[in-house]
Amino acid sequence: MNKKNLISGLLVMIGALALISSASAQSWGPRSLGELKQETIRRASENLGPITGVLVEDAERAMADFDRLDQDLWADVWMRNGNDYMARAADASGDAARELYYNAWRNFNVGRWPTERHSDGKRESYESALRAFNEYGKLLDPPVETVRIPFEGSELVAYLRVPASDEPVPLILGINGLDSRKEDVIAGADRYIANGVGVFALDMPGTGQSPVLVDVGSERVFSAALDYLATRNDIDADRIGIQGRSWSGYWAAVVAYLETSRVRGAAIHGVGIHGYYQPEWQEHAILSEEYLFDLFPARAAVYDTKTMEEFLAYGPRLSLVERGLIEQPSAPMLLVNGELDTQQPIADLYLMMQNGDPKQAWVNPVGGHMGRSKEWPMGRILSEVVEPWLMRQIGVEPKPR
Repeated sequence: MNKKNLISGLLVMIGALALISSASAQSWGPRSLGELKQETIRRASENLGPITGVLVEDAERAMADFDRLDQDLWADVWMRNGNDYMARAADASGDAARELYYNAWRNFNVGRWPTERHSDGKRESYESALRAFNEYGKLLDPPVETVRIPFEGSELVAYLRVPASDEPVPLILGINGLDSRKEDVIAGADRYIANGVGVFALDMPGTGQSPVLVDVGSERVFSAALDYLATRNDIDADRIGIQGRSWSGYWAAVVAYLETSRVRGAAIHGVGIHGYYQPEWQEHAILSEEYLFDLFPARAAVYDTKTMEEFLAYGPRLSLVERGLIEQPSAPMLLVNGELDTQQPIADLYLMMQNGDPKQAWVNPVGGHMGRSKEWPMGRILSEVVEPWLMRQIGVEPKPR
């Protein structure tokens, strides 16, 4: 890099840091409007998050009308696509209706991204996503069952898919990440279902329909979920695994420490458990270009903090070192990440390996967040690493692909 480009890059970074440190949790970044539109279309064409499952023509249509960095406008351009699919789905049936509802949900889901908590338009898009997904889920085989569990004067809303079986089935409890939702989790359950494994999907604290924010003790929602699953005659409560992804790898780890007798294994896919919560990490990680935009607002939302100062002060108490968990016995764990992850420090994975019970790990030496790289896209990591490991932990030998 020449001197001129280096100085330009440093000025951009300094400007972004100054903006974020003084702003509320509404800051955009790290891309300009033009860059964001181009990157959104690229990710749609390559089926990359958070535009996964969206048709390229839908992304192009949405970005053609996105002419300013405005939260409600972002939601609106995607809702136009979603509403069009919903109208067409109302006149369709069978497979055609299922595909139309799926496309509606995918567009609404991008419209509320990365969080529905900071914009009226994004909240509207999220509610539309829930309605579209409900219609889509009814048309799956087996269908998606919506579960409502009473919880501390409120309720836990979850999804359950149980494959046909004459006996209780083993199950994976899946948790969404920071910017995905339980709908994404249950929509990706087909490989488990094909292997006779049920899937239960629950929003992590601070996201979606969760009644609690992220804090020490918020893992009680997962204990309540395990209590509920133990009451189901169609679930083998002695054969449950837990799958975290990105931020929720933290919750999968906490459950593996605190519920050792009730989970047979935990996949910690994306490992942020100590260094992740330190201010010195967050101050530069929020500028990660792996994230499409608004990483700081998304992370602040799960705490309900408004400023950078509040956000940085909130996180450290969540550290598994501070909580005294990291040296404790645990259920078997699989730790998965990329050496080059710019969102969660790879040092956290090695810290977990060096403490407590022995753990298995899979690290992509050229991988970014969650281990992703050109040779190891998310689908391959899930189908060849995470899902087979979890199925074997609950006593299921995966069928050949």
